[in-house]
Amino acid sequence: MLACKRGLTFSVTSALRTLRPSNRAHRRLSTQTDGEVRIATVLKEKFPLASSLKVVDISGGCGAMYEIHIESSEFKGKRTVQQHQLVNQALKEEIQGMHGLRIFTEVPKQ
Repeated sequence: MLACKRGLTFSVTSALRTLRPSNRAHRRLSTQTDGEVRIATVLKEKFPLASSLKVVDISGGCGAMYEIHIESSEFKGKRTVQQHQLVNQALKEEIQGMHGLRIFTEVPKQ
């Protein structure tokens, strides 16, 4: 009987997951959060030559953790750690209220 209950619980749980949209799928379809907009604005001001910028709240919308992808010629000649330091410095005020930050930087290919 115990094995049957586990199997039933697993099946019901799996079915509910299938029917219920995941939070990630919902976030992809929604507009940017206030935090994403604020961070993107700061980065656009600090890196006016950025050819690509993407800010995503990866904490489910609560603003605790963000992922940033930025491509700028301003990073040319700098090591990755120096590029990340520039981004951290630009977001000095915003970082104080965050739990974590993922930074991906690139130099445009010409």
